[in-house]
This record gives sequence, C-alpha cells and structure tokens, in this order.
Amino acid sequence: MTAKLIRNAYEAALTMTAVLLCWSAALLLEGAAGLHTDVLVLACALTLTLAGSQRTADTRRRLTALVLLPVTTGASIFLGRLIASHYSIGAAVYTAGMALAIWIRRYGPAATKAGTLIALPLVALLVVPGPALPPEAQSGLVTWSWSALIGALACAVVWLVQGLADRFGPWRPDPAPTPTPSPRRSRLHPRPSTRMALQMAAGIAAAFALGRLLFDDHWPWVVLTAYVAASGNRGRTDVLRKGSERLIGACAGTLLATGLAAAGITGHTAVALMFTVLAIALWLRPLNYAYWAAGMTCALSLLLGYFGQNAATVLPTRLEGIAVGAVLSVASAWWLLPVAKRQGAARQHQSEPGRAVA
Repeated sequence: MTAKLIRNAYEAALTMTAVLLCWSAALLLEGAAGLHTDVLVLACALTLTLAGSQRTADTRRRLTALVLLPVTTGASIFLGRLIASHYSIGAAVYTAGMALAIWIRRYGPAATKAGTLIALPLVALLVVPGPALPPEAQSGLVTWSWSALIGALACAVVWLVQGLADRFGPWRPDPAPTPTPSPRRSRLHPRPSTRMALQMAAGIAAAFALGRLLFDDHWPWVVLTAYVAASGNRGRTDVLRKGSERLIGACAGTLLATGLAAAGITGHTAVALMFTVLAIALWLRPLNYAYWAAGMTCALSLLLGYFGQNAATVLPTRLEGIAVGAVLSVASAWWLLPVAKRQGAARQHQSEPGRAVA
C-alpha cells in the first residue's frame, strides 16, 4: 500500500504540474487578450481530462490529440451556446455526440482514442460555468478560435510534462493492455460498444429532460453524473458501484465545503485551496473513486464561491442532481441491453474521461 501511495503521489504531481502550467499560460492569455475568467476553468478542465487519457500515448497519438482536441473544443463552445438558446435541440446533439464517441469503439483502438478526444470537451462543457469569452465577443469564429487555442495549449502542456517525466522520471507508465476484438454479432445481439452507446444515449437524454424539469439551470450535475457512472461500463454491478461511490463522495465533499464556506475563504486563498484539494483527490483517486468525487465537490464549491455564488446554498441541490443522474445510469445499464461482466472487463483499456472532472 505504501508503494502504491507513493506511485499515486507521483502521477498526481505530474497531472497537477500540467494543470498549473496550463492555468498559468491561460492566465497570461486572459490578461493579454482581455478574455473572461472562464477561460481558466476551461484550461484546467481540459488538462485534467486529457492527462489521464494521454499517459500511455505514443507520439502519434499525442499528435492526433493536438489536431483533434482543438477542433472538438471549439465545436463544444458552439454546442454550449446551442443548448443555452435551444435546449432541446442542443441536448439532442450533445446526446448523439456522446453516444457516437462510444459507438465508434467497434472500429478498433484508433477509433477508441478518437472517441475519447471527442468526449473530453463535451465533459468539460458541463464543468465550465459559462462561455470562455466576454459578452462583447459576438463572432462565433472568434469564440471558436480562442477555445481551440486553449485545447491546443492543454495538449502541448500535457505532452511536455509527461514527456519529460517519461525521459527523466523514476517511473514509466504501465503499458495499456492489447484490446481483444469482439466477435461479429447480429443486429439482435449487438456488440458491447453498441449496447453501451445506446445505454449512454438513454441515460443522458433522460438526464437532460429531468435535469431541466427538476433543477432548472443546475441540469449539468444530472447529466455529468449520468455520463460518469455509465462510462467504461463493465457490467451492471460496475455502474451501480460507480454511481454509489460518486454519491457517497459528493456527500463527504459537501460537508467539507460547508465547513470551508463557514470559514469565509474567498479570493486567491480559495483558488490556492482549490488546487490543493484537487491534488489530494488525484492522489487518492486510484484507491477509491469516492475520494475524487469528494474532492471535486469541494473544489467546485470553492470555484462557485470565487465567481460570487453562495456555494453552500446550491450544494444540497447538487447532491440531489447527482442522485438522480446515478439512478438514471443504473436504470439504463440494468434494463437496456445490459453488458455482460466478462464483455465489459475485456474493455478495461478504454478511457473514462469523465472521471477526471466529475
């Protein structure tokens, strides 16, 4: 256990180094170009999600990410505005994008990695609390270009930090297992990737509908949980476990955030504490996902406080949204074309980007 904790601390330090470097670069860009503070959140969210999926990537995969991620990040900004102006249409497009990112896994490892890169900005879209540019930036092309630049920046920083660590660090990343191709199945017995895509589509669509109906503007918490609990589906029990761990962790994080709010922590102190909480949560995440859920709940509370919101008042609503999202994921995984445990276990090599920010 001691050796595992030391290794976890090393990997967490690499990720947080990349996050802080990307945040610092985005901070300079914000001041130079007069951007909104949300651009910093976008930079941190993309770096967190990308660091895990790129840890074992070779040069070819990293160059692919450098091309694909900026494009999908820019497109996600358009999608965010579509959801804001036409909720039903935007929700349908978002659901289709998430399902597509899973369905294309049937075409092999390269398609699986491309699907991960498609999903990363969509997950980050649920975390960033607003557009990445000030209201006076009216041009869609300008919005796309700045967001795409942040995506490229995240790729470059992650590549730099992990590349230096692989060259000079004490440990190398564990190689990803070779995927086992699934046998061709009839339409009456679809492949696991098709089943997981349909389950994800059903869970997210229901999360969009119930999220807006029950929680109004706090619908992203329902959708994010529905995605996280179902991502990397290894069977019914796995989805139930992840949903339960996320809810338990969020409850613990709520208690911690309530104490911090009572202490009146704001401003730069809140930002420093937010990064500290993220580092500890990253360190403990491999032991149990509940640690990460607790840390993210607390960090998001500090973030809301930084943006001037009373985080303590919305945390109970967040817990309710997480519970609803978890129930929706479990329901779709258990009763809509369930994936057999052995089929899901054969796909443990597939990335779960949502778990990095949820």
